[in-house]
Amino acid sequence: MTMHLKLRVWRQPGPTAAGRFVAYDAPDLSADMSFLEMLDVVNERLIEQGEAPIAFDHDCREGICGSCGLMINGVAHGPMRGTATCQLHLRSFRDGQEVVIEPWRAKAFPVVRDLVVDRSGLDRIIAAGGYISARTGGVPDANAVLVAKDDADSAMDAAACIGCGACVAACPNASASLFAAAKIAHLGLLPQGQPERAKRVLRMVSQMDMEAFGNCTNIGECQEACPKLISIDVIARMNRDFLRASLLGREERVGSSGEG
Repeated sequence: MTMHLKLRVWRQPGPTAAGRFVAYDAPDLSADMSFLEMLDVVNERLIEQGEAPIAFDHDCREGICGSCGLMINGVAHGPMRGTATCQLHLRSFRDGQEVVIEPWRAKAFPVVRDLVVDRSGLDRIIAAGGYISARTGGVPDANAVLVAKDDADSAMDAAACIGCGACVAACPNASASLFAAAKIAHLGLLPQGQPERAKRVLRMVSQMDMEAFGNCTNIGECQEACPKLISIDVIARMNRDFLRASLLGREERVGSSGEG
């Protein structure tokens, strides 16, 4: 089955250049194409016509790396829930439908070119968390460290985060709370992550604020846009850990100063 789509794509030649939507006619597309394969076909046609191809991020194309994030008709990653852009297929659209394609829109994600944004702020949040100091030596047996089943399941759910930034793009406040909370919960739920648990949450939340992400107001759009369906429960856990770590730090400061 072939399809015909009418595209409106955000084109912006550079970070400081003015951007605009450009219309492209995209006929003779297979309904079985992925969304990124469709963009590949459009780019091949643009190159044949001597025009600059549309710049967009991609890598694994298997829903693992998180590179392919796009706003599609105003929805992060498009109309299919729990699906990254690279896993989205054209059969999810109607023949002849207009499709508007934009980059993530957030102050913390400046546009580099066209649909490509700078998401290095997410990397700096992870880096702020540091490493675990548990001396594990060689690779331990899988059953050597006992972890409660519920904790192990919750940690694995949080670890599913691919860092695509859809939570930021979908949030009206451009908050990165779901991303940061997932990374914090991943280690915070496991025995190996306990020694730095308090320092980790304080550093990562501080870095998130420094990167100019917005505040979380529990709207819930982040979990709806997340391709891995990570629950906002991790945000509640992060908030509890942050409050506990803040109070503990204050008590330690008061105790060391000798104040009553």
